[in-house]
Amino acid sequence: MYLARVIGTVVASRKEEELEGLKFLLLKNCELDGTASGATLVAADAVGAGLGEVVLYAQGSSARQTVSTKDRPVDATIMAIVDTVETDGAVRYDKSGDDGP
Repeated sequence: MYLARVIGTVVASRKEEELEGLKFLLLKNCELDGTASGATLVAADAVGAGLGEVVLYAQGSSARQTVSTKDRPVDATIMAIVDTVETDGAVRYDKSGDDGP
């Protein structure tokens, strides 16, 4: 899984039938402190994430392992909303003190 920040939404009114009902969010990979950096990608949202939140997402076959994405043609899925990130005993990111992107 990878860390990313939700930076926007993607709306596609015409799409493959298998994608109907999925919400798509625009993600930017982020550092351990939640600072957005790196690649941008589109992911299906399986957990109800919102703009500015730091999330965990999976790619490839793992992206099709949630209830909402099972057997659907997705390559990235948001699987969790991050509350905290801690390394070496120090909190690097805390959702409660997050000022957004």
